[in-house]
Amino acid sequence: MSGHSKWSTIKRKKGKADAARGKLFTKLIKEITVAAREGGGDIESNPRLRTAVQTAKDNSMPNDNIDRAIKKGTGDLEGASYEDASYEGYGPGGVAVLVETLSDNKNRTVAEVRHLFSKYNGNLGENGCVAWMFDKIGLIQVEKERVPEDDLMEIVLEAGATDMTTEDDVYEITTPPETFESVRSALDAKSIPVMMAEVTKLPQTTVKLEGKQAEQMIKLYEAFDENEDVQKVYANFDIDEETMEQLSN
Repeated sequence: MSGHSKWSTIKRKKGKADAARGKLFTKLIKEITVAAREGGGDIESNPRLRTAVQTAKDNSMPNDNIDRAIKKGTGDLEGASYEDASYEGYGPGGVAVLVETLSDNKNRTVAEVRHLFSKYNGNLGENGCVAWMFDKIGLIQVEKERVPEDDLMEIVLEAGATDMTTEDDVYEITTPPETFESVRSALDAKSIPVMMAEVTKLPQTTVKLEGKQAEQMIKLYEAFDENEDVQKVYANFDIDEETMEQLSN
């Protein structure tokens, strides 16, 4: 399991996602708004919007919030104008870090991103310096207790998944981005609940961190996660799960 998904699972277990639900909703609303602006408000014909809405529903966002975000994107309601931007750099120990943002003020956002890199012993790099290290894939997690392994394997492979692995009490399913929705739909059709489902970016290689560097990397990751302009942050750190749990307390 990647550092990104390990950390997401640990946060979920500790209830941090619930504590930050307001901030999470803000990020989800931005994504829905931009998806509707760029591809229209029809969920069926707009894959990015469909994924954004499903993620919002997975996180218990009320339908009224979702509808308002779509209408802001299509121009039926007034709202801020957000722009996509990605920033790349290096964290402690030379870890590759890719930060995706949605912002109504790029100057503010790049200044904040640069500051956070510097604060935690990293540095902002040039565009293209680390993006090539990450592959875009679909990633779905299902709790083991929800379904027998053989049954799940058959369902997801038939729907277009490329692999399924086990990590502690979780099945981790990977898909090409093109078949992510069909795999998710196949699970929904069988009433199999998912812990997490997203199109994400996984590193081709990882950097092992320990001690002070591990602590600084987790602080950097959390700081990006807390920033309302940051939608996603990916990094190729490898920190053992026990250490991550200790650092999350």
